[in-house]
Amino acid sequence: MTDDIQGAHFKARHFGWSVEDRVATITLDRPERKNPLTFESYRELIATFRALQKMEDVKAVVLTGAGGNFSSGGDVHEIIGPLVELRDDGDLDGLLSFTRMTGSLVSAMRDCPQPIVAAVDGVCAGAGAILAMASDLRYGTPASRVGFLFVRVGLSGADMGACAILPRIIGHGRATELLYTGRFMSAEEAERWGFYNRVIAADTVLTEAQSMARTLAYGPTFAHALTKRCLHHEWAMAIDDALTLEAEAQALCMQSEDFARAYRAFAAKQTPVFEGD
Repeated sequence: MTDDIQGAHFKARHFGWSVEDRVATITLDRPERKNPLTFESYRELIATFRALQKMEDVKAVVLTGAGGNFSSGGDVHEIIGPLVELRDDGDLDGLLSFTRMTGSLVSAMRDCPQPIVAAVDGVCAGAGAILAMASDLRYGTPASRVGFLFVRVGLSGADMGACAILPRIIGHGRATELLYTGRFMSAEEAERWGFYNRVIAADTVLTEAQSMARTLAYGPTFAHALTKRCLHHEWAMAIDDALTLEAEAQALCMQSEDFARAYRAFAAKQTPVFEGD
């Protein structure tokens, strides 16, 4: 991947990829199996979110699934089965290599400077729930169900950052219940608890997510990227450290052309047109 990679020319093998009007849409596209993840799709998603750091024509990202479902998580036959074989062989290094790789996907999403909007319909389970969790904004449908199912297969709820990120979204007690029980969270709960920003009809959820992404894409995108970085890094910071970081971030924004554009537009009683520089 070159430094001047453009999203409009980017090709994906294991999921749908399209770019329109500054917004890239990633579609998990194995609808006959409710869009499960494979080793290959994990790796390509990691590479894609890392490549997005250099895609200057993409200013926001929408993440969704095909066929009325978001994602059922790791493919039982293509991921879970091979992991059991590694377990039977006593291959701890192989198991750890996989869990580190899955965590790398969340890191790549959080490091991706573009805002990520998840459009969630139907089943959103396991690693699929993690993908929604790791996004910046989440839109759901009345029929959507979100489940962190790891405990159901004898695994810890501490998977791909869930114990760090989920409590910050919905609260410690609610996250604890979901991670201990593996039960599905209804759309009503997800919206009331703050996991979803909005619940929208299934036939318009993707359109609404893309509309929000487009609004962000035409905003001050340099500033958005700094906001995302601060939201991520300040989780573990003391308030005084956060104040220092935000002072530096805001001073950087004040050096941007968008900051000057906004002032000139305000002085002229016009709407600013941001360019992201």
